[in-house]
Amino acid sequence: MLDSKIVIVTGGSGLLGKAIINDLITNQANVINFDIKNITNAEFFRCDVTDDTSIQNCVVSVMNKYGRIDALINNAYPRTEDWGKNSFEDINPASWRKNIDFQLNSYVMCIKAIIPVMLKQNFGSIINIASIYGIVGNDFTIYESTNMNPPAEYSAIKGGIINLSRYLASKYGKNNIRVNCVSPGGIFDNQNENFVRVYEDRVPLKRMAKPEDIAPAVTFLSSDGAQYITGHNLVVDGGWTVI
Repeated sequence: MLDSKIVIVTGGSGLLGKAIINDLITNQANVINFDIKNITNAEFFRCDVTDDTSIQNCVVSVMNKYGRIDALINNAYPRTEDWGKNSFEDINPASWRKNIDFQLNSYVMCIKAIIPVMLKQNFGSIINIASIYGIVGNDFTIYESTNMNPPAEYSAIKGGIINLSRYLASKYGKNNIRVNCVSPGGIFDNQNENFVRVYEDRVPLKRMAKPEDIAPAVTFLSSDGAQYITGHNLVVDGGWTVI
């Protein structure tokens, strides 16, 4: 399906990143994991996506080895230690700014480093991992009877990523560069039992997602099968956003 395409995945050692990498490899992609540690079967380039120089150096290394970059999957999820520990009114302003920088701006800087490559080769696909919470507001009732606190930063970041993707798709379509999003619903990761029960009762397909439910959407948007799709936000949420 991907015919030896050169695909970079940021944050490939995380829960979703590993599933994305495995699916890409299964579909014959040459996958490179940009992360600070590697626990995958992909080729590994140590990259700190919060460091502009690290990103640029890794892109140069990929180009020196392969001479092209077919796709970028922006998936990394760096965050501060107090992530999700405070209600909106108690958020530390410095923490808010740092998380916006860590997540939204790391996506921007990865794209910025790779866009010149794709402009020169006159093709490329960029997939940004967003979220249902970049589309709709939180249902706070599913967090009752838990100590979970969905971060306001997350909604701001993911909403920004979705509209940034539309901007980039509009700007670079003439250069045969496609920019899309994948927005997952809740992914099971051994969360609080009450949360899981209420979430699964609410979602139409009656279960939380597995990482393997999300990965094929990313593979598809990376492939030539999606060559006329750009500016799209592919929602993979078991029906959460339809009700």
